[in-house]
Amino acid sequence: MCPKWITEDGFETQLAVNHLGHFLLTNLLLGILKSSTPSRVVNVSSIAHVGGEIYFDDLFFDKRPYNSLDSYRQSKLANVLFSRQLAQRMKGTGVTSYSLHPGVIHTELGRHVKSQYPLLSYVLALFSFLLLKTPWQGAQTSIYCAVTEGLEDRSGCYFSDCAEKEPGPEAKDDELARRLWDESARLVGLTTVQ
Repeated sequence: MCPKWITEDGFETQLAVNHLGHFLLTNLLLGILKSSTPSRVVNVSSIAHVGGEIYFDDLFFDKRPYNSLDSYRQSKLANVLFSRQLAQRMKGTGVTSYSLHPGVIHTELGRHVKSQYPLLSYVLALFSFLLLKTPWQGAQTSIYCAVTEGLEDRSGCYFSDCAEKEPGPEAKDDELARRLWDESARLVGLTTVQ
């Protein structure tokens, strides 16, 4: 989670980095993915998607006060919805898509927490050695989704701890996923989308 920063394209950084960049790259690679099937797209989301919302009328926090946690949750919900919609659009092509929660990992992700939430930072520091996964441990579900045989019929599903899990209710909304896809395509300038 980070302070509000705007990319040179005018996008709020967390949504741009966590979702829009992946959306654009994946769409640009779809031709190659289809011609080299079986292919998999793995989107690293977070349990933080639960309770997240996609604010279509204010995706970049221009009309409301910026909240880094709300921004992060929105971007991680976007990851799950994108994966779900990609799976639907790629059905029958040999391209599959998965989203996952890697666990709470000891990385630089929380580097801005100290200044924004000093008390939370202190509490987390006390228990981090017990609660946080190592980067190696956190990578296991990504690896699982990328290479485990027999997951093809689980395309569009959400995983954690190397097992399929139930995503938050908002992450199962197919109309929301379609709307996000269309808006993401508009924002990144894709005129031809799959």
